[in-house]
Amino acid sequence: MNDWVNKWYKNHALMYKVLLFLSTTFLIVYLFPKSGKFKYDFDKGKPWQSESLLAPFDFAIKKSSEEIEKERIEATEKSSLYFDIDKAIIDSVLTDYSEQFSKTFSDSIIAKHRNLYDIGERTINELYTFGVLDEDYKYSSNKNVILLDAQRQFGETKFANLTKLDGFINILGDNLSNSGLEQFNAALTSVFFDVIQPNLKLNTSFTQNALQERLGSISTVRGSIEKGTLIISKGEIVEGEKYEELKSLESEYESQVWNESNYNLIIFAYALLVALALLMLLLFLRKYRIEVFLDNTKVTFIFFNILLMILLTTLVINYNAQYVYVVPLCILPLVLKAFFDARLGLFAHVLTVLLLGFIVPNSYEYMFLQIIAGIVTILTVSELYKRANLFISVGQITLIYIIAYFAFFVIQEGDITNLDPRTFGLFVLCGLATLFVQPLIYIYEKLFGLVSDVSLLELSDTNTKLLKELSNKAPGTFHHSLNVANLAEASANEIGANAMLIRVGALYHDIGKMKNPTYFTENQATGINPHDELSSRESTEIIIDHVLDGIEIAKKNNLPDRVIDFIRTHHGTSMVYYFYRKEKDLNDETNDADFRYPGPKPFSKETAILMMCDSVEAASKSLKEPTTTKIDKFVESIISKQMEDDQFLNANITFKEIQSIKKVLKMKLANIFHLRIEYPE
Repeated sequence: MNDWVNKWYKNHALMYKVLLFLSTTFLIVYLFPKSGKFKYDFDKGKPWQSESLLAPFDFAIKKSSEEIEKERIEATEKSSLYFDIDKAIIDSVLTDYSEQFSKTFSDSIIAKHRNLYDIGERTINELYTFGVLDEDYKYSSNKNVILLDAQRQFGETKFANLTKLDGFINILGDNLSNSGLEQFNAALTSVFFDVIQPNLKLNTSFTQNALQERLGSISTVRGSIEKGTLIISKGEIVEGEKYEELKSLESEYESQVWNESNYNLIIFAYALLVALALLMLLLFLRKYRIEVFLDNTKVTFIFFNILLMILLTTLVINYNAQYVYVVPLCILPLVLKAFFDARLGLFAHVLTVLLLGFIVPNSYEYMFLQIIAGIVTILTVSELYKRANLFISVGQITLIYIIAYFAFFVIQEGDITNLDPRTFGLFVLCGLATLFVQPLIYIYEKLFGLVSDVSLLELSDTNTKLLKELSNKAPGTFHHSLNVANLAEASANEIGANAMLIRVGALYHDIGKMKNPTYFTENQATGINPHDELSSRESTEIIIDHVLDGIEIAKKNNLPDRVIDFIRTHHGTSMVYYFYRKEKDLNDETNDADFRYPGPKPFSKETAILMMCDSVEAASKSLKEPTTTKIDKFVESIISKQMEDDQFLNANITFKEIQSIKKVLKMKLANIFHLRIEYPE
């Protein structure tokens, strides 16, 4: 059991990467579509770019959504209305009519005009032949009306368009007029309105079921294509019937029901491709960015950003694929360049675009535009901490998007008459969204504990609390740090290293001297040297401890690890030579290991540059009557000694770069000591 725990502990970093790799692959595959992907890209009104296409299987030609909606509207308008009829109403109405008639007309009038009663009764019977509605349903004239009996079975039916009651009032008036009794029209009409009751009521259930049945009978297809039939030829314009056939084939291909084996096979294929892409990223990190590969937090950060871009793109496509260019994909290389370097940023960006090619429409066009935009992002965005640079770069990226899209459109269309300017608006929105990279970098710094150039710029301010404390407690060390920062920054610019990072590292590399400032010569303003009262070993211990003290102070003040690395390595495993020689003179058996810094040695170009500049600047104070020749020999001597001591063995710095640094240091020291050119006598 203990062996297993020990083995797990030794390989926990690798196991974490494996779990991260598998989980990221799973999440990306989960976001991908789970059906076959139609391998052809096409747009309405544009030429068919691929080879002539034959139907791979039998499929139906689907109607467009507009056609189906039109048929639904027609079906709704022509759907029948079903009414319940109450046949007992007419008897009740006739009884009421008789009573009201007797109350309204006197016996003499009834006796004199015997047919008056009959006219009203005949009109009522005519009215109820069609029926009286309980309300005005305002149905269209082309609807069928079906009357049902009280048992909801088809009984007496009358297909007619029911009119309002006013029409039958007119019939009453005509009947009275024909009999010469028009003077009784108003009175009989009053009776008529008092006794008439509705006998028809809409049967909502029957009517709704009939409507649903009619809508359900609408076919979503019109015709079919047999396997092997030519659908479209190369160069043919995609429009009309051809477009509908292609859309039907695409829909059938992507929405067909897969059985379990096919589904699993598709998932497996997606997983293979995603895993290959992520594996390439891990291999790249292991081969060229080993310090990133060994840091699980940084690897997690890279994978998280790739997954985030895929998630955002997937959400936009699910909402509306036309807005796919709104997703600010160029944020990915910007962020990775800010925290790491341009090469890693571009590599991760290209892999992300390749993965997105599975889910975006017009994948070739999309990938071309995004890769070009990513390259422009890497090439144009420098010194991200300068706001003007970011705005200029975002403008350039947006312009590249527009130019590339315009070129693709002209190639596909042959003219610009159908060019939609709203697409350019999407690119502008994408550019504006890219500006969100600044607050995003700040958020990432807090979440993942990383350091960007923006944070380095803040740390380089000499008015920060820690640097102010250094200038007050150890003014000589502070001045020394400023000089080293200037030398290191110039050297970094010469060989293409991170100048901002090395400047910050130089400013803070000696903060440990604040604990015992007077034990370092640059702070001994009174001329009294405390080391005179200490042994060589005690003095060496105090001097070496300034590295450990500096690390402790840096951690208390929450300085980033990238800055603390400069404190750890600025002396490497070099020797406190002065006190070693002093002790050696007293004891020949002195062990030089007791007078060496604990290390580690510099492990990057930046930390190696700081070691050179720190040693040269500190030792330059001992130069008497400096000349160009003396300075050249002095610089050569110090750096050569460090090289002989294998201090740069772990740093990825070349001899050529070291020579360039020497040249810069010689020139800078000559300027510091105000040396003039030595003219021959």
